[in-house]
Amino acid sequence: MNKSKTAVLIVNLGSPESPTPASVKTFLREFLSDKRVIEVNPLVWKFILNCFILPKRSVASAQRYKSIWTKEGSPQIVLTDKIVNGLNELFKQQGSAVTVHSAMRYGKPSISDVIKRLHEEEGVQNILIAPLNPQYSATTTGSIMDVVCDTLKTMRSQPSIRVLRDFFDREEFIDSVADSIKNYWAKKGKIGPNDKLVLSFHGMPVSYIEKGDPYKSQVEVSTRLISEKLDIPESSIVQTFQSRFGKDLWLTPYTDVTLDKLAKDGVKRVDIACPCFVTDCLETLEEIQTEGKEIFKKAGGKEFNYIPCVNHDEGWLKNFHRLLSSNLQGW
Repeated sequence: MNKSKTAVLIVNLGSPESPTPASVKTFLREFLSDKRVIEVNPLVWKFILNCFILPKRSVASAQRYKSIWTKEGSPQIVLTDKIVNGLNELFKQQGSAVTVHSAMRYGKPSISDVIKRLHEEEGVQNILIAPLNPQYSATTTGSIMDVVCDTLKTMRSQPSIRVLRDFFDREEFIDSVADSIKNYWAKKGKIGPNDKLVLSFHGMPVSYIEKGDPYKSQVEVSTRLISEKLDIPESSIVQTFQSRFGKDLWLTPYTDVTLDKLAKDGVKRVDIACPCFVTDCLETLEEIQTEGKEIFKKAGGKEFNYIPCVNHDEGWLKNFHRLLSSNLQGW
């Protein structure tokens, strides 16, 4: 790798600036107006979104965000910054001139602003776009690349761009997730023969898969590879999908329904991890750690353990650095 100005742009989903209805409303409007996320007639959806969904959902979501907010701010933003800082330190230790930055698909800092700043103000010529989405989907990585391309259209001078499309089957990611589960069990104790490990992934309308989105198949590969790294029977692992929205049929089995059923079927302990997220966020800390626990225990379950995402774990940072470095070759 030469000393030309090269940067890595880590991109996460994003977060409201504060856990208030007004801030959440601004965030949700941008998120739910993305045609990659909601594939409905734009004029019809705009009316539904602004007249029905945002007024109600903004208030409810603000309470959910408030329940996970930290003194430092949004967990997702804080954890993304820690990943960026850790990677910068590793590149520095390596003697590399590569710098690492962050942007959010929705909210601030925006992808467009960061790309323009890096190229036009800091003279960066090569940018590796690295979405924190292990499994590719048009709703996540595809949407991010839409913004990247739209940004390049407005620039007279453009940087060279590469993208880390996915890493659902990369050893660096699979090992890190498996190690996070093993390390948790080393402290908490391994699940028994009558217990379950649930791997919960973000959901998606079935219609998106039918149109060619590869997300589901990549999720299944991630589940299989993670399972192979763990010394437990295949029957002890359950793959589910969470965070469904609206009335359409989404990928099944649903996480909340599964947790309820497991408890009613006599499963006393459930450990749960979310391998579609690199950083903890609303969907893991509130939907799984809090709501999931309530569902499981209300149905008769005794022990519910949420295993955090890889976040800025030292082992993951080293593996992620190696993964990024392989994608920077020649720059």
